[in-house]
Amino acid sequence: MPSDTACRVDVLIPVYNAANTVRASLRSIQEQTVSDVRILVIDDGSTDATAAIVSEISLEDPRLELIRKPFNSGIVDTLNVGFGYCRSPYIARHDADDVAYPNRFEVQLRYLETHADCVAVGAATRLIDAAGRHQGGYSRLPQPDIADPHWFPSREPYILHPFLMIRRDALVAVGGYRHAFHAEDTDLYWRVQERGGMCNLPDLLGEYRIHAGSISGTSIQNGRISALNSQLSAISAVRRRSGLPDLVFPPERLAAYRQTDTTTGLLQLVMGDLTPEERAYLELAVAVKIVEGAIYRPYYLDEEDCRFVRRTLTANWYRFCRENTEEVREKLVSVGTKMVYGRRLREVAMLLPPTLLARTLGQVARFSLEARLRRWMRRLRSRPAI
Repeated sequence: MPSDTACRVDVLIPVYNAANTVRASLRSIQEQTVSDVRILVIDDGSTDATAAIVSEISLEDPRLELIRKPFNSGIVDTLNVGFGYCRSPYIARHDADDVAYPNRFEVQLRYLETHADCVAVGAATRLIDAAGRHQGGYSRLPQPDIADPHWFPSREPYILHPFLMIRRDALVAVGGYRHAFHAEDTDLYWRVQERGGMCNLPDLLGEYRIHAGSISGTSIQNGRISALNSQLSAISAVRRRSGLPDLVFPPERLAAYRQTDTTTGLLQLVMGDLTPEERAYLELAVAVKIVEGAIYRPYYLDEEDCRFVRRTLTANWYRFCRENTEEVREKLVSVGTKMVYGRRLREVAMLLPPTLLARTLGQVARFSLEARLRRWMRRLRSRPAI
């Protein structure tokens, strides 16, 4: 049963087969400068040593509570189980493979306690790889108030989910997480935005792990599902804000998603829930979103994806404003460049119209020349002085 004891912050950490990283991740929470926290670790039916490691740590730290689910049922169910145990005025999300800097909670609490109109904050992070090595990059997201559910794809009011801190009453008001599979955080943020302000703090407050094992990054199929539900979440937001009945995200739909191996097939599963205007928006927004996802995730668009994107964009370029048009073109060139380096030349030719194909090949040539020049300069500098 949920405890009635409240601390200043409840830390909500879902875990599944995270034995390699959970110890360091939990240590970063235990060492926060704000110590009045309760650490709720919800094990989603792990089959490795995760639960044993967490149990061992909990014997030394009474703030840590392990909640075990009997079987794996996914991130949404796991988060909602953990949410049911939260009693503190603030809830902080954390993942079992990320690292929070010691001042994370202190900085986020200070902002929320001095900005009564703000209900949720995020943070900037350093990027690390699967082995914990710094990648030289940072995650600095735009402010959530740029959100636009009519853009292609929707501009989301996004906060990096493992570094979210939110007022508990705001999460209660929106009813927790919904089964917007692989986009449950995006769907949450559209709803939370309707409760008050949101802010991505500029402070560097942790390390965010980029690896192929992330749910939306494990396969192109998951990438398609993520693209679909992120754009359905935007349509859902438009409906609520227009006083119309909201969309429903039934949990049983995941099985149907997993049996479908094309974007067109996924769209057919949900089109019956939408108006003709919403269908037209969804098809175009998903086409751009799967391109966007393939830029930075460890998979490539397949031939069907390329044909779908090319066909959909060719028929709908007129719907973009000038800024949106150039933004889409840049995404296409970026994913095309990745595919050329990955020797997916047939797919690139299917995806890009001639003008963007030429632009892509020109960019690849420029990158290759710059790389050769850098190698030449390194060799030149390494020669012994005469």
